[in-house]
Parts: sequence; structure tokens; C-alpha cells
Amino acid sequence: SLSLLDTNLPAEAETELRSFIAKRLTKGALFEGMGNVALVGLSIPEGKVGCYYCHFQQESILEMATLESDINAPEYVVCFLGGSEKEDTFRLELDKYIQNLKINLDLEQKNLESCVSPYLKSWFEDAICPIQRVVQLFQDKLASLLHAALSYTPVEVKNADERTEKDISRFLAAASLQGLVQEGTMTSLCIAMTEEQHKSMVIDCSGSQPQLHNAGSNRFCEDWMQAFVNGAEGGNPFLFRQILENFKLKAIQDINNLKRFIRQAEMNHYALFKCYLFLKNCGSGDILLKIVKVEHAEMPEARNVVTVLEEFMRE
Repeated sequence: SLSLLDTNLPAEAETELRSFIAKRLTKGALFEGMGNVALVGLSIPEGKVGCYYCHFQQESILEMATLESDINAPEYVVCFLGGSEKEDTFRLELDKYIQNLKINLDLEQKNLESCVSPYLKSWFEDAICPIQRVVQLFQDKLASLLHAALSYTPVEVKNADERTEKDISRFLAAASLQGLVQEGTMTSLCIAMTEEQHKSMVIDCSGSQPQLHNAGSNRFCEDWMQAFVNGAEGGNPFLFRQILENFKLKAIQDINNLKRFIRQAEMNHYALFKCYLFLKNCGSGDILLKIVKVEHAEMPEARNVVTVLEEFMRE
């Protein structure tokens, strides 16, 4: 059975949502801590809305219960409703948001309503809007932030309030290729950036506009920055997230194309020239070359190709 802890839905719509969740629970379609997104028809003006729902269990009470005890840890299902199924693009952020709610519940077991209600009410601002706020704050300086995310450059934020600092951190995490390139490559890249004494990019938020020091950029990031700035007029956080995903997808495509050219260049001098032209024209040759250099460090023939390309690019 499902009992209601907190909601801001009308009674009829809440009953319909509860019925929808009960059916999913009966089918065993909810996995602990992993959110799902579905389109749900409710008795509200919007009719069908996107629903993110996640099941989780309160662990600390389970740990306190003895083996002989009949006490079961409380289980919860949290639902967030939006205009469409676009919440799917923010599923990882919402899963993390639920994890933080779980921690709060564990700490505030005796006072659930005062702990849960304010947290639930701010889900959209806290989980969905950070990317939008960063775009609006940085505007044409966003290219340097995108460059730092792609190149694994350390970023130091100064004189920012807590929310702004968290927003910048979340944007960098969302814009990086984490999970899309091999974990070993990411670690090696971070080490390589440190070894070549690459200075951290410093973001000073003491004024109305952030000031950047030791910032890098390239044509690729500047082109994508323009896409974000153009999208800022509509102010749609889901659009910004989609642009960010497309930005990462294009970066991965360029990396894969360069790897393919390097494999061909091991046996073909014309392919080596094609590699060079690709790096010159893609707009992010500086970053791509670093990534493939790390990935091909243990492959002598490919490493030789990369060394030649580095010389060409320097000249």
C-alpha cells in the first residue's frame, strides 16, 4: 500500500498518480535508487505530463534493526512532474537529487515533513536549472568553460556564493566527456595536464560578471558557445541540456574520426596529411591531440604519428 507523505497535486490527480505508481510497483518495474521517466495522464489542465519517479529505501533504520526485529526500513517513491518526458535528459541529476534526499531523511528521521517539503519544492531550481543559470551568467565567456571541461583543465572558483559555485561545478561535470571516453584515458589526461604545469583556470565571481584568468578557448568551443547564447532567448533549461549533449557527441565523433585517420596514417603518408588537415579544420585540434596522445601512449606506431602531428601543428 502507498501512503502519502507530501504533494502539491489536486486530490484527484494525486489518486491517479498513486494508482500509476502502484501498478509499476506491482510489476516490479522500480529499482532502488534508479529513476524512470514516463508520460502520465492526470486530471490537471496539462492532461499528460512527464513523470520522473524513483524508489528508495531508508537505510539507517534498517541498520539499527536487529535480526530478531520485525521492523522494516521505510520505503519511498518520489515523483517529479514536468511538461513532457524531457526530464529524461536530466535523469542522472534527478537520481543524485534523490540520493541527497535519502541522506536528509536518514539524518532527520523524527521530523520528515519539515525536512522533506522544502527540499521537494526546490527540485526544479536545484536539479534542472543550473546549466541555464551558468549560460546566463557567463554568456560569451562560456567558451572558456566548455574548453576547460573538454581539456580536463582544473577550475578554481573564487568569491562565489554557494549556489553559483555548485552550478559551475555541475556544468563542468555535465560538459566533460566523463563516461564517454575510457576511464584510464581520463585519469591519464588529468595527470598529463598536471605534469605539463598547466595552470588552473580561475573564475572570480566578485563582480556582476565573472572574470576569467588563465582561460583557454578554441574555435570549436566558440561555435558551440554561440549555440548556447542563441538558445538563451527562450530560457528553456531542457534546450540547454540538449545543446550540451550535442556538443559532447560532436567532440566524441571528432575524436573517433581522428583515431581512424591515425590508424590509416600508420601505413599511408597521404592519410597523415588528412590527419593534419582534420586537426587544422575541426576547431579543437589542441584538445583532440592531447586526448589521442594519451590513448596511444603505449602504441609505438600510433605514437610516432601523433609526434609528427604535434610538430606540424606547432609549425
